[in-house]
Amino acid sequence: RRGRGPCPAAVVDVGEQDQTSGRSPHSWAPRRDPPCPVGRVVGWHRKKSPRPWAGWVPRDCPHGSELRSPQEEMDTSPMVSSLLSGLANYTNLPQGSREHEEAENNDGGKKKPAPRMGTFMGVYLPCLQNIFGVILFLRLTWVVGIAGIMESFCMVFLCCSCTMLTAISMSAIATNGVVPAGGSYYMISRSLGPEFGGAVGLCFYLGTTFAGAMYILGTIEILLAYIFPAMAIFKAEDASGEAAAMLNNMRVYGTCVLTCMATVVFVGVKYVNKFALVFLGCVILSILAIYAGVIKSAFDPPSFPICLLGNRTLSRHGFDLCTKMVVEGNETVGSKLWELFCTSRFLNATCDEYFTMNNVTEIEGIPGAASGLIQENLWSSYLTKGVIVEKRGLPSVSPPDTPVDMDQPYVFSDMTSYFTLLVGIYFPSVTGIMAGSNRSGDLRDAQKSIPTGTILAIATTSAVYISSVVLFGACIEGVVLRDKFGEAVNGNLVVGTLAWPSPWVIVIGSFFSTCGAGLQSLTGAPRLLQAISRDGIVPFLRVFGHGKANGEPTWALLLTACICEIGILIASLDEVAPILSMFFLMCYMFVNLACAVQTLLRTPNWRPRFRYYHWTLSFLGMSLCLALMFICSWYYALVAMLIAGLIYKYIEYRGAEKEWGDGIRGLSLSAARYALLRLEEGPPHTKNWRPQLLVLVRGDQEQNVVHPQLLSFTSQLKAGKGLTIVASVLEGTFLDNHPQAQRAEESIRRLMEAEKVKGFCQVVISSNLRDGMSHLIQSSGLGGLQHNTVLVGWPRSWRQKEDHQTWRNFIGTLVRETTAGHLALLVAKNVAMFPGNQERFSEGHIDVWWIVHDGGMLMLLPFLLRHHKVWRKCKMRIFTVAQMDDNSIQMKKDLTTFLYHLRITAEVEVVEMHESDISAYTYEKTLVMEQRSQILKQMHLTKNEREREVRPQDSLGGTRSQSPGDEVETAPEKVHLTWTKEKPAVPRSVPTRAVAPRNQSNVRRMHTAVKLNEVIVKKSQDAKLVLLNMPGPPRNRKGDENYMEFLEVLTEHLDRVLLVRGGGREVITIYS
Repeated sequence: RRGRGPCPAAVVDVGEQDQTSGRSPHSWAPRRDPPCPVGRVVGWHRKKSPRPWAGWVPRDCPHGSELRSPQEEMDTSPMVSSLLSGLANYTNLPQGSREHEEAENNDGGKKKPAPRMGTFMGVYLPCLQNIFGVILFLRLTWVVGIAGIMESFCMVFLCCSCTMLTAISMSAIATNGVVPAGGSYYMISRSLGPEFGGAVGLCFYLGTTFAGAMYILGTIEILLAYIFPAMAIFKAEDASGEAAAMLNNMRVYGTCVLTCMATVVFVGVKYVNKFALVFLGCVILSILAIYAGVIKSAFDPPSFPICLLGNRTLSRHGFDLCTKMVVEGNETVGSKLWELFCTSRFLNATCDEYFTMNNVTEIEGIPGAASGLIQENLWSSYLTKGVIVEKRGLPSVSPPDTPVDMDQPYVFSDMTSYFTLLVGIYFPSVTGIMAGSNRSGDLRDAQKSIPTGTILAIATTSAVYISSVVLFGACIEGVVLRDKFGEAVNGNLVVGTLAWPSPWVIVIGSFFSTCGAGLQSLTGAPRLLQAISRDGIVPFLRVFGHGKANGEPTWALLLTACICEIGILIASLDEVAPILSMFFLMCYMFVNLACAVQTLLRTPNWRPRFRYYHWTLSFLGMSLCLALMFICSWYYALVAMLIAGLIYKYIEYRGAEKEWGDGIRGLSLSAARYALLRLEEGPPHTKNWRPQLLVLVRGDQEQNVVHPQLLSFTSQLKAGKGLTIVASVLEGTFLDNHPQAQRAEESIRRLMEAEKVKGFCQVVISSNLRDGMSHLIQSSGLGGLQHNTVLVGWPRSWRQKEDHQTWRNFIGTLVRETTAGHLALLVAKNVAMFPGNQERFSEGHIDVWWIVHDGGMLMLLPFLLRHHKVWRKCKMRIFTVAQMDDNSIQMKKDLTTFLYHLRITAEVEVVEMHESDISAYTYEKTLVMEQRSQILKQMHLTKNEREREVRPQDSLGGTRSQSPGDEVETAPEKVHLTWTKEKPAVPRSVPTRAVAPRNQSNVRRMHTAVKLNEVIVKKSQDAKLVLLNMPGPPRNRKGDENYMEFLEVLTEHLDRVLLVRGGGREVITIYS
């Protein structure tokens, strides 16, 4: 086979085959560059190399060694087959419990691949186990009794709709690529950015941790209330102290159980995983027992009699028979119930008045599904704390104004209940929908299993909850439903009374399921914290990313146990549940937000395999989550949002920069594009003008900025909050100097970060500095967001350069081109003496020498500087120059009035000089007497006159003031400093003089510079900063060097000088 070789008109025979690899080099062609001078190359020889293709070069070609071999190509660009193979075999198993267990068992042996799970085992069952929990067994009956079937149905429907909508959004995100370990945190952080991801991830972590506390409290409640009541350490002396004693018992036993669980998790989560199936079996068995009990109650209701006194429910503790009197032998005496209300067992004893006036009746606590009880339990009966649970419809005679004794054996309400409280308590029972996405690495096909399994699990649990609400209301007596701890049914678990074959099935099942759920929370929460810590977005959490040798998050587990202990110390299940509801709702809200943002932005990478989503569903889910947060508890919602907000701002301020291709970046891009398109191309209104800076800096041989003080000064000027572009020019070609440009850009970025300059960095490579600066001045910015001011340092060593290129670049590019482009120019002289951001001036002055009206730049810049803490204590002084025959007192008065209307506080001083001393500046371009006389009239301007301030460089009195174009092109009135032979502009009050010869003109201008410098040094030698008008450049380029000398002489003996040249428009106004 013959092919075209690297040489012109050459033929390459590539018939040999690589014996070591078995592959033929036919599939690639040698590179054409550089060409080989010989005409024909036949065959290939091979250099000795351990790698296939490493040494193939054509025979007889003197340039053969310069050809690029396939191996070199593969080093930079992998072959397509390798790429596809890597993607097909991609796996990202979370370093979770199974991997840690294998790491311990194998001890360096060959690791067996973990078996992949399907939808049922990998997603459906874990979600079921996480969703069904303590609330179903301990609180759902009470919620139905208090809220009634109708309101409970609405509550369950709201909560289940919230989780279903969230699951749809989560499915879309989870199927848009591979979701590694971290589940919801990973999805939110990669969709909404590190700030949102970190804030919501930590909230989700706190929710999971408090869920662990809730499950432990549920375990202790089942243990002490229904299994071993005698285990209570704290016992109440009377009924009023029972609640406090119970809370103390919960705290002690909860702490012990938390310690045991944390130890089990620390020793090895493999034991937790081995019992996971047992815990799941307990949950399913308990639910089946409830349904079996409901079916049985329809034809054979269980016997759980309730004793009522009048319409008041009695607690079964302390008596057995529901009767007032019993017959013992031949004598009728009071029963044990009688003794609880009377002073003795004898019939003549003094008894409670209500006890005497009302009869005792006994009813069935579980009438059954066929009893027609559903109508009675249809509506709510909210209770306040300390109120007796009463049955509606029974006669009751209450004595007037008799307080209820809390020690009497009634069933009391232990808390004030209302709808929003019940939502907060119930919502944790629908959480746990993230279990499938958290195990995405273990799934055979995560993109198929996660949506199917999660949505099926939510549909199943929602059906169970809704049916339970209806069945509980249809089968159980209302007073029993409202009896939270089952005191009326001999202390049995209320839902257990309905179960078949025995209440103990529910009690034992719920005990083990809550135990298992607590262990799983303590296993999952530390891993979530570890994932956040290892991402490095929250610096102070990095220590929690470390753990044991096998990756177990030891420190994260310790922190989790400590936070969990806070929930244990709260001790009340009803108080802890709303807390974790907040954190879970916030997490779900941001999952919905992430899906909505990605869908609306239509980012090219947004291609979920799950198709049944829409941004309106995500937005509805987000709104529902937010509404439920405030429905549950508005103050908890505000606290949760405050915590998330603080974490967000902390990550934004201190966190590492992460580029995850998140939706917030895409949203910012869309918003920026929209704003730029709406931004007017023309100049902004005077009231909106602010310095948009292009800062030109110079780098040394190491590409470090020569004068970092220039960026410090930029930061101090940023009270205007405008655009900042820091730019530099490198000489050379782009191909050769691109690495140096990258280094320079990185150096500038580091300096900008150190000086806290918020803006953009741009490095241009050009064949010469002049062209590079010109390109930057012309093309920096985008659309309406472009610079209007150029900040540069004074070329300090311009006299020493033999080729004079430095000052020619300065005048030709910076001064002339900014003038032509109507840009303001700021030149910082002696920039090395400018203060850094850490310095503070405790006193001093910022002096403004206002010689030519420049549109207000000289007024605005000191005002902006004094907003920064470096210059805050400096006072502002304004000097203006008058001739000997002017009325200086009136000028000072008028200028003071002008500053008052500008809302600028400054001292005013008028300096008198001879006309010959200031002839290089045209007096008429200052605030002359005619202009000042107009200031007072501006308080009564017409509409047309008001618009005058918006037009570029309208003088205060209507006379056109100096514009940069005046100094480049001839006009009747100009600033005199043009460095040409032509006749200078003549003030109307000054008689015309003959044009001086060139040398004489230069001498006169130098005289002006010397005289002005003497006055400035005399007045402002101690000033912290002197701002001075910068005259325009000469029209004749032969005068450029004299122009530099003029500026040098003008600013001699001054420490810090800022030469200011206006951009040809008004930048400050007296109007609001």
